[in-house]
Amino acid sequence: MTRPLTTCGVAALAFAAAIAGPTAQTQSTADAALVKKARAIHERVIALDTHDDISPANFTLETNYTQDLPNQVTLPKMIAGGLDAAFFIVYVGQGPLTQEGYDDAYRQAIAKFDAIHLLTEKIAPDKIELALTAADVRRINKAGKKIALIGVENGYSLGDASTAVKRVKEFYDRGARYLSLAHNGHSQLADSNNGEASGQWAHNGVSELGTQVIAELNQVGIMVDLSHPSKQANLQAIALSKAPVIASHSGARALCDHSRNMDDELLLALKKNGGVAQAVALSAYVKVPPPPTAERLAALTKLEEEFGLPAGSLGRGGRGGGGGRGGPPAAGAPAGRAAGAAGAGEGRGRGRGGALAQLSDEKRAEAQKRLDEINVKFPPPPRATVKDFVDHIDYIAKKIGIDHVGISSDFDGGGGIDGWSDASETFNVTLELVRRGYTEDQIGKIWSGNLLRVMEEVRKVAEKLQK
Repeated sequence: MTRPLTTCGVAALAFAAAIAGPTAQTQSTADAALVKKARAIHERVIALDTHDDISPANFTLETNYTQDLPNQVTLPKMIAGGLDAAFFIVYVGQGPLTQEGYDDAYRQAIAKFDAIHLLTEKIAPDKIELALTAADVRRINKAGKKIALIGVENGYSLGDASTAVKRVKEFYDRGARYLSLAHNGHSQLADSNNGEASGQWAHNGVSELGTQVIAELNQVGIMVDLSHPSKQANLQAIALSKAPVIASHSGARALCDHSRNMDDELLLALKKNGGVAQAVALSAYVKVPPPPTAERLAALTKLEEEFGLPAGSLGRGGRGGGGGRGGPPAAGAPAGRAAGAAGAGEGRGRGRGGALAQLSDEKRAEAQKRLDEINVKFPPPPRATVKDFVDHIDYIAKKIGIDHVGISSDFDGGGGIDGWSDASETFNVTLELVRRGYTEDQIGKIWSGNLLRVMEEVRKVAEKLQK
């Protein structure tokens, strides 16, 4: 029962307020000043996210990023959060190393290239423009428009020896400015990081064809991306590349022991190469989550059995399958990429994770509804926070220097953390950097300066090689 305050009680509260008041007011004033400082910096720097997945279904005249779709990245969300530039990803999941598999992967890739061009050239050219160089990024930003860039995730779509090398130039001409040799599964070009769990490798690093592709990437001016291939493949790629390389969305393995993250040996090799590691805000790569409850495990196992799904295929984290939280649903998006290894992968969003992709539309909707109910009744382990994420930036900056670290979200591809759950919350990352004492110059390097430096250096190497 709530009891009325006595006169003494009121006096005591007043006394406490008198003591706490100035301190609280001082703290509030300090916080307001910090936010004001951070907002000013955020407005001046170019905030560039190097990994945002897309579906062509959201790049049509009827449904597109000018609308406030439930995706984590749209133009309204970019505007709200002050996200200036994003690499939209031409992603293709790993499939069979057959002519049929290569042909299907190529078709998927071209559909995504075309979708990005449709957005920037026909749907919203007054709001967003495609950048092909670092100079383009700065020019478009000064013009007050958002900036689109293109990255290719998984060189599988390049095809076999008869097409792979020549398609590198084709992808460059279509706008690609980085490319990874593999994803979750060994490609024809390189081993994947997920071979670590089984100890089974296809190439013991980079294949002979992969070596040729790296040389061609250097020749045309596409950055080599280390996110997803195996450690051995990445060390070889760094040694083979004549230009700086990037890890488009990878955290520090010292802070989160996952095969997708970069250990100290890789980070130091990256520094020597002159490249940049783009820390990723995907919760399972930021912080090892606590184990789920027995009730959650039992409920997920029962759901898998009921719908005939492989054991463990729903992951043990949040929605989307495979343990990745997944992004919010993409309007009209089809079932997409599979999740990563060991239940800590990159689910491709609600209803689109690999586990549910094999089901019919009706069954998939029913299974997703049940999964949502499980998430409410037996919540997944808590996600990492912006502070946890900036810990990775801190670590990489201290290990290899402020000139070699950047930022990525993996939005609409499993990314998202508490405090940066979509593009509208982008400012919170800058705020945390300011809170930790990073200067405006340093924040500018982290958000885009380092990545743009590598882009420019890769372009210059290509020009020399072409001569």
